Amino acid sequence: MPPKRISIHIILHVMSRNNPFVTKGYAGSEYFCDRVRETSDIVSLLINENNLALISPRRLGKTDLIRHCFAQPEIREHYYTFLIDIYATNSLRDFVNVFGKAIMDELKPRGRKVWERFVSTLKSLQAEMSFDINGNPVWGIGMGQVDNPAVTLDEIFQYLESAEKPCIIAIDEFQQVTQYTDGQNIEAALRTYVQRCRQTTFLFAGSKRHLMSEIFTSPSRPFYQSVITMGLAPISLEKYSEFAIQKFHEYGKDVEPEVVTNVYSRFHGVTSCLQRVMNVLFMRTAAQECCTVDMVDEAINYLLDLYAENYETQLSQMSERQRTLFRAITAEGQAKNITGGAFIKKYRLWSASSVMSAAKALLEKDFITQEQGAYVVYDQFFALWLLRA
Repeated sequence: MPPKRISIHIILHVMSRNNPFVTKGYAGSEYFCDRVRETSDIVSLLINENNLALISPRRLGKTDLIRHCFAQPEIREHYYTFLIDIYATNSLRDFVNVFGKAIMDELKPRGRKVWERFVSTLKSLQAEMSFDINGNPVWGIGMGQVDNPAVTLDEIFQYLESAEKPCIIAIDEFQQVTQYTDGQNIEAALRTYVQRCRQTTFLFAGSKRHLMSEIFTSPSRPFYQSVITMGLAPISLEKYSEFAIQKFHEYGKDVEPEVVTNVYSRFHGVTSCLQRVMNVLFMRTAAQECCTVDMVDEAINYLLDLYAENYETQLSQMSERQRTLFRAITAEGQAKNITGGAFIKKYRLWSASSVMSAAKALLEKDFITQEQGAYVVYDQFFALWLLRA
């Protein structure tokens, strides 16, 4: 029997969002599911000055977990926190540009005295500095063309070590530094800076397990044994069910427990997928009504229809061999030994070397990923769309 409905004035109080199943970033602890143990561990380690590496497949909520940890009072009230996403960077210059802009954006709301300290430290960029009509600094195009990124990086670390509060830096998709092609050994440079820091703590987050493991566990790499490494597993079905049912009830709706179980099993507990489907199910459930299992297929098909044009475009951007291998991996679900004779024969592929070449390209473009020795399609909705087509 569903829990007793809460009173209408409480419903109005909690309904600060139209839909409690958030699909675009961290919206506060009220809409954040579980991760109690992980949050406690990360916060405790960071405030005790331990550098961390958080390794997790994308879409499990790694970035939102970091934001959630930064929102905890032990950190929020005593530290400056900066989250740097370097996924789209390709060089040290890009890295420095994203790093500096993230710090500037975080400091601006704190007042002129705070950001002026940062700006005054960036002597290499002062000629490029501009200000908006309110007198706030703008990290513009000129600063994006950092002339001497090594010098600017040094200045950024000087600021971090002299800031009014100790700093915590989270660098998301950190494995991207292994792809830089400008001849700069960013790993070695960062390791040197991190080693010297006394009032700055670092959290290196990444989604490509093999690259992150090489960075932090290979004896030949600069960051070897320099951090505490943590993994991130999917939120348990029990905890996510509790969260989902509670949110429906808070908004004056009901949901059959089997709905959450069905969605969870289909998407293997991947947080972003769960949230997207539950968002649609919540949207399609009227007030005082109950969401039922027979609505799940309709919700998923609704999303697949929305994504169809994008998926068609992505398929067209693959070479013929990449597209054929992608379809084969989709059909297999978890494709092991893709260069083996059985797999090649089953899907009418080519030589083992051609298969590996196509797989490498698909991996680089994030169309597929490797999990526990198997190749899988990264975007589960893409796989479902392809199987449906």
